[in-house]
Amino acid sequence: MQHIHILMVDDHPIIIEGYENTLMATKHEDQILQIETANDCDTANELLQRAAIEKPYDICFFDISLPSSSNGKLNSGEDLAKMTRDIMPNAKVVILTMFNESYRVHNIIQEINPDGFLIKSDLTSSELAEAFQHILTTPPYYSSTVNNYLKKTVSANLHVDDINRKILHLLSQGIRTITLREHINLSMSAIEKRKRQLKLLFSVEDGKDETLIEEARKMGFL
Repeated sequence: MQHIHILMVDDHPIIIEGYENTLMATKHEDQILQIETANDCDTANELLQRAAIEKPYDICFFDISLPSSSNGKLNSGEDLAKMTRDIMPNAKVVILTMFNESYRVHNIIQEINPDGFLIKSDLTSSELAEAFQHILTTPPYYSSTVNNYLKKTVSANLHVDDINRKILHLLSQGIRTITLREHINLSMSAIEKRKRQLKLLFSVEDGKDETLIEEARKMGFL
C-alpha cells in the first residue's frame, strides 16, 4: 500500500472539502490518503513545522490568498511554498489560485518552480484527480491557462527581465509612470530608459503606453 501524507491550505473550507472528496473518490486502490488541512498561514505553519520533524508531507496544496500569520512573516501561499521547499525538500508543492495574470504566473514559476500549478477557473474534479496522480509520479503538471501562457512566452522569444515585467504589469494596472518609483526601486531616469527599451522591443511606433500594454498582452507578457 502507498501511504500519501497530504496538506491542503485554502481559506475557504468548502473548497478544501471539495478537493478532499475528489481525491478520496478517485484515489487508486493501493493508495491510503492522510489529509490535513489549514485555512490560514499560522495553522499551516504549525502543521508544516511539526511534519518536518515527525512525518514529512508527500504533497502540499497551497492557495495564494490566505490570512497572514500573526507575526507578519508569512503573508500568502507563496511564502508557505517557499518555506516548504526549505524545510521539506522532498515534498511536492502544488499552487492552486484564482490569479491568472501572466505576471503572477511567471513570478510563481520563477520563485517556487511548483510541481503543480492549477488555476481554479480551469479546474474540474477530473482534472484535479488527474493532476494529483501525475504530480505524484511525473511532475510538473500545469493547467491549461499556465501552459498557454508558457507557450506564448517561449514562442515570443523575447527577453524581458523581472523588473521590465513588473513595469509592464504596473502600467497595465493603471499605475502612471510618475508613480512607478513608489513600486520599483529605480530612479525615474532608469525607469524611463527601461520603458523606451520595452517600446523598441515590442515595436511600439506611436510611443504610447497603451500601445505598449496592448502589444505586451498579445505576446503573452500580460
